[in-house]
Amino acid sequence: MRFMIMVKATAQSESGAMPEEPLMAVMSAYHEELAKAGVLLDATGLQPSSKGWRVRYSQGRRTVIDGPFAETKELLAGYTLIQVRSREEAMEWARRFPAPFGEHADGEIEVRQLLELEDFEPGPSVERFRALDVARR
Repeated sequence: MRFMIMVKATAQSESGAMPEEPLMAVMSAYHEELAKAGVLLDATGLQPSSKGWRVRYSQGRRTVIDGPFAETKELLAGYTLIQVRSREEAMEWARRFPAPFGEHADGEIEVRQLLELEDFEPGPSVERFRALDVARR
């Protein structure tokens, strides 16, 4: 089972301010634990939304919208992707996740399970994805 631990953005992360060394030390120690346990698949921070864009789909048309985006609470500042045996194991790792902006700063993470190819009805399109092996990388 794969889970994504998503760090919700704040005004600080959207400003482009980089984490200070004490926070980097705590985060690196946590991610080293994940790696040693063999559950870490990927982890990284994201640039602020001012450096990104969205593509909106409406009535068969695509519209590109450049950042920044006003609703910080809807944005991500980073993520950690883990593969574990159960929801409970994912919950335990999430409980241990360091406060994303420091122990005394407000912050929030959200954890969501990824869909696996086995969750979909069998069919030619699912087999095309399986042949790409993108779900297992």
